[in-house]
Amino acid sequence: MDIDTWWGLVGRAREAAGDRADDRDPPDDPLPGALTDVLAALEPAEIVDFAVTAYEVTASAYRWPLWNAAYLIEGGCGDDGFMDFRDGLVLLGREVFTRAVADPDSLAGLPVVVRMSRGESGWIGYESLNGPVQAAYARAGGAADGFPAAVEAADRGRIRTGEPGGENGDAEDADAKRRQLPRLAGLFLD
Repeated sequence: MDIDTWWGLVGRAREAAGDRADDRDPPDDPLPGALTDVLAALEPAEIVDFAVTAYEVTASAYRWPLWNAAYLIEGGCGDDGFMDFRDGLVLLGREVFTRAVADPDSLAGLPVVVRMSRGESGWIGYESLNGPVQAAYARAGGAADGFPAAVEAADRGRIRTGEPGGENGDAEDADAKRRQLPRLAGLFLD
């Protein structure tokens, strides 16, 4: 699946979720269901292609500077948390995702991040894009238990993430964070 088509599907789900598309915190978060609905209209093979492209997109965000931003925003962030953060970042849409990968400090401008910095409700991370995608696959006629094998076959070993890219900073060093991520540090450290 080409990247424009892929982001277009995410955009359609965001449109369906409306003004509630930017926060994963509410218990009745409409975006995962909207994504399932959008994807369920596709053929099972297209949904598998969506899943493979999702892995490629989130792998492109496997970068230390973004992980350090997630650490500040979430008050800590391990491996699983960073996977969730990247999946949630995808759900914020192409523009936000692309900007955040290029400049993680840009996340300081998001209303949900500002709310989080104040200790108010809000969340970026999403437990797994795989859930809505697999549900769509089953609704579109694919065998739910066959989804992982179908994705693995389509992947053909292309997606392998080693160490995160970019320069690693000490997540515990507040002075380094102020230099590397000044806007986020201003929200979460000052």
